[in-house]
Amino acid sequence: SKWTVIEAGLKCLQGKGIVNSISLKEGEDKFRESARKIMTYGAAVVVMAFDEQGQADSFERRKEICKRSYDILVNEIDFPAQDIIFDPNILTVATGLEEHNNYAVDFINATRWIKENLPHAKVSGGVSNISFSFRGNNTVREAMHSAFLYHAIKAGLDMGIVNAGMLEVYQEIPPELLVLVEDVLLNRRDDATERLVEFADTIKSKGKEIVRNEEWRKESVESRLSHALVKGIIEYLDADVEEARQQYPRPIHVIEGPLMDGMNIVGDLFGAGKMFLPQVVKSARVMKKAVAYLLPFIEQEKLDNPDQDQNSSAGRVLMATVKGDVHDIGKNIVGVVLACNNFEIIDMGVMVPAQDIIKKAKEVKADIIGLSGLITPSLDEMVHFAKEMEREGFTIPLIIGGATTSRIHAAVKVAPNYSGPAIHVLDASRSVTVCSTLMNKDTRDDYISGIRAEYDKAREAHLNKRSDKRFKTIQEAREQNFKIDTSLVAPAPKFTGTRVFENYPLEELVPYIDWTPFFQTWELRGSYPRILEDKVVGDEARKLFEDAKALLKR
Repeated sequence: SKWTVIEAGLKCLQGKGIVNSISLKEGEDKFRESARKIMTYGAAVVVMAFDEQGQADSFERRKEICKRSYDILVNEIDFPAQDIIFDPNILTVATGLEEHNNYAVDFINATRWIKENLPHAKVSGGVSNISFSFRGNNTVREAMHSAFLYHAIKAGLDMGIVNAGMLEVYQEIPPELLVLVEDVLLNRRDDATERLVEFADTIKSKGKEIVRNEEWRKESVESRLSHALVKGIIEYLDADVEEARQQYPRPIHVIEGPLMDGMNIVGDLFGAGKMFLPQVVKSARVMKKAVAYLLPFIEQEKLDNPDQDQNSSAGRVLMATVKGDVHDIGKNIVGVVLACNNFEIIDMGVMVPAQDIIKKAKEVKADIIGLSGLITPSLDEMVHFAKEMEREGFTIPLIIGGATTSRIHAAVKVAPNYSGPAIHVLDASRSVTVCSTLMNKDTRDDYISGIRAEYDKAREAHLNKRSDKRFKTIQEAREQNFKIDTSLVAPAPKFTGTRVFENYPLEELVPYIDWTPFFQTWELRGSYPRILEDKVVGDEARKLFEDAKALLKR
C-alpha cells in the first residue's frame, strides 16, 4: 500500500497492471491523486472498501463506500469503469463474536449490489480470510472456501485470492459438513459457530466419537480449572473457583495461579493450531466468569486492608490501530480476550496518530500500550511511535501485533528506538499471558530481561546475515553505470501494427519454452534441465516432461 513502491513498480511493468490497492481512508484528495496516476500508467485498480472512518463491515457501509468511490473515479476523473475492481472486504466469520456472524452474507449482498448498480465494475476478495477462525483445520477451511465461492460467484464475484490447493469441489463436500459450513456462512442459526467447532473437533480427533468424560473431575482443582478453560466448560466453574479460593491465601492468587496457567495452555494450543479462534474467545469468557466470581472477595479484601497494595483491575491497556491503517478485527478480538481476563481496555479505534495515543496514555495513566497494524506501512508507523514514546519519556510496556508484524521486526526496528519494554505478541491467545506477566511485579523484571536478551540475539543474527553481503561503494557503483552509445541509431522496424500468424507450427516454438515454471506448477522444485537428474524428484520430473512433450506432438 506504500504509493512510492507501487509507482516504482508501475514504471517497470510491461503490459497492463493492476494496482492493489487504493481507498478513501486518507480522504478524497489523496484518492483522486492516486487514481489519476494509475490511469496515466494505463493500469487497473483494486479499490478497498475503506474510508476515513475505517473498514466497511456491514452491507450498508460497503454500498456507501463503493458508490462514493465509483462516482469519484468514473464521473469526476473519467477512470475507465471496466478497470475498477472493488474489494468489499471478506472478513472472518465464526470468531465467537456475535457481531461478526453476518460478515459473509454482507459481502455476498454487497457483491450483488455492486454488479447491479455500478456498471462494468469487477469484484474481488481475499477468500482465505473467511475461514481464519479454523486455522490448522484444512478440512473445514477448504469446505468454507468452496461454499463461500459458490455463493459469492453466483452473486457476481469475478475473482478471488485463494490458495487453489485449499479448495474442495463444492459437490464433493460431505453433506453434514456442508450444512454446518453454510449455516455459518449464511448466518442461518444462532448456534452455527458452536456446531461447526464441535464438528471440527471430531475431525481433529480423526473422526473418533466424542464421549462425555467426567474423569477430569477427579483431578486437582488446578487441573480442573485448566480443563474448564481449555474446553470452555462453565458447568462446575463456581464450585471449582470457590474451592481454589479456600486453598489460596488471597483471591488474586487464584487468578495469577491456576487460571493464568490454564490460559497459558490455551495460548500454546492455539499457537500450535490445535485450538480455533472461537474456542479461544470461549475460553476467555470462562476466564471472565471465574474472575467475576472472585471480584467481590477481592473488593472485600481491599476494604478490610486499605493499606494493602491491591487493584481489582488486572491493568489498564490502551489499544489503537496505528495511523494509516483501518484494520481492527484482530485488535478487537484481543480487546475482548483481555477484558475477559479482567483488564480495563481503552480502545481508540483505527488510524490513530501517534500524538493522540501519547496524549491519551498520559490522560488515562495507561499501564500498557498496544498497537495493531495489518498493512506494511504500519510497520514504519510503529517504529515512529516507539521513537515518540522515548522522546516523551515513557517507560511503560509497548506491545505490538498484527498480520505483518513479527518478532524480528520488533527486535530489529522497534526495540532499539525505545528504552522501555517493546514486545511482539503473536496472537490474541498470547496477549493475556504477556500482559499479565508485565503487570505482575514478581515476574515482570525477569520476563523483560528475557525478552531483551532474546531480541538482542535475534537482532545480532539478523545483522550477521546482512554482513555477509558485500556492497560496493557509491563511487564504484557509479563507475560501473550503463554506458549509452548515442552514435547508434535503432533500425526501423520491418513493420508496425499487428501481425497474425495462422496455424503456426508448434514444433518451432517448443525450443523456446521455459520449462522451469512448468515443473513448479506441478510442485516439483528445481531448475530445468537440472531437475531431470535431481535425486529426489528426478524420476517424476522426467515422466512429466515426456508426457508434456507427447501432448505437444499431438
